[in-house]
Order: sequence, then structure tokens, then C-alpha cells
Amino acid sequence: MKLLAGFLFSFLSTVGFGVITNVPRRTLLPAGLTGAVAWIIYLVVAQATHNLILPNLLAALAIGLLANGAAILVRAPVNLLYIPCLVSLVPGAIIYLSLKDFTLGFDASAQQNLFKTLTIAMALAVGFVLAEAIFKPLRPILKSWCQQK
Repeated sequence: MKLLAGFLFSFLSTVGFGVITNVPRRTLLPAGLTGAVAWIIYLVVAQATHNLILPNLLAALAIGLLANGAAILVRAPVNLLYIPCLVSLVPGAIIYLSLKDFTLGFDASAQQNLFKTLTIAMALAVGFVLAEAIFKPLRPILKSWCQQK
């Protein structure tokens, strides 16, 4: 039940952020599904391990692969799909806590939260780079397949 609720709310938050940022309507459904699948991957991996890097890395890898495929299918730039899908994974609360702790003088806690934020950001970036590297040889095959249909 928790995964179903996570899927639904992640889909809605991705689509909602896509509407707010004015992405084309034809990209909202693929972006929503991509963001929801990535969030489910994040939840499953986070429950299986208590690691900070692996859930974010695998979720970003899923976003990268699925968004690249969906971008070809809907004939849109992949960035239009990436941005709404990242909403669920961005460590906004952690960076907020870090900045709050810095302003209150809790330097050790602030540095720990800042390190977590940078670790998550690096895991997301590496996930996207890996997805682009994996998808690069598949792109011409998928494009030719889409043109035939």
C-alpha cells in the first residue's frame, strides 16, 4: 500500500511541477510515469539498504533511461522530462536544515547535512551521466524503430 501511495503522489507531484514549469502537455504523462517509477525504485532500494548514495543513483539512472526513451517517443527534448522527474529526489529539506543550522551556529550539524546534500547531488549527477552513456548506443535504434511506426 505504501508503494502504491508513493507511486500516486510521486506521479502527481511530477505532473504538478511540470504544469507549474510549463512543459508541453504531451510530455506530462511520460514525465509523471518516469518520476513515479524512479520514486518507487528509490523507496525499494532505500528500504533494502540504509545507504544514501545507492537509492539516489539508481533512481537517477531510471529517470535518465526512461526519460530518454520517452523523449524520443513524444519527440521532445529530454530536459523537458528530466526537470519535473527530479522534484521527488532533490534534497531540499536537507539543504534547508543545513542552512538553518549554519545560521543558528550549529556548525557540526550544518556540515553533516551539507555533506549529505552534496553526496545526494553527486549521486544524481552520476546516475544521469551513466544513463546517457548507456542510452547513447540505443538512441539510433529507438529512433529508427519510432520512424517506422
